[in-house]
Amino acid sequence: MTHTGEKPYQCSQCNEPFTHKKNLATHMQTHTGEKPHECTQCDKAFSCNSHLKNHQRTHTGEKPRQCSQCEEAFSQKYLFIIHQRTHTGEKTYQCNQCGKGFSVNTNLSNHMKIHTGERPYQCSQCDKSFSRNSTLANHKRKHTGEKPYQCRQCDKAFSRNSTLVNHKRTHTGENHLNADNVTNISHGNVFL
Repeated sequence: MTHTGEKPYQCSQCNEPFTHKKNLATHMQTHTGEKPHECTQCDKAFSCNSHLKNHQRTHTGEKPRQCSQCEEAFSQKYLFIIHQRTHTGEKTYQCNQCGKGFSVNTNLSNHMKIHTGERPYQCSQCDKSFSRNSTLANHKRKHTGEKPYQCRQCDKAFSRNSTLVNHKRTHTGENHLNADNVTNISHGNVFL
């Protein structure tokens, strides 16, 4: 069935189709809230064993996927795939309003707020508002002076992870990336 593209198993709650019955069973746990896979290091639990394995890498620091072009390493496959697009320049997702292309679907969703003017996230200290919660979090660091992202090679610290990612390239000699390629990797908001 995998090679034919046939997906005979359908979720009774949301109609999402699946190739294998076990995948449907795992998916059903998202509706029931069941999380049978528990992390032995902390209190987190997951509906899917593969999600637990990805989470456990936050404790071990394991990053099994390494980029052959810049040697940056990743703990999760989707982050690795998104990173590869920074080298290829691939922009799979296009805005139907202005035609601008994005390598990550979430970046397109965030971009659409430019056209709608939606800015639901407001700073409690200065009343500025933002289209993304992560942008508000970055903004709040201007008030606190917090710089949680530190370079391991030279100990410089930054308030934004995307700035750290660009800074790291000064050590490797690779060209700096534009914000479209970096932003969502740093926020962990990647959906494929």
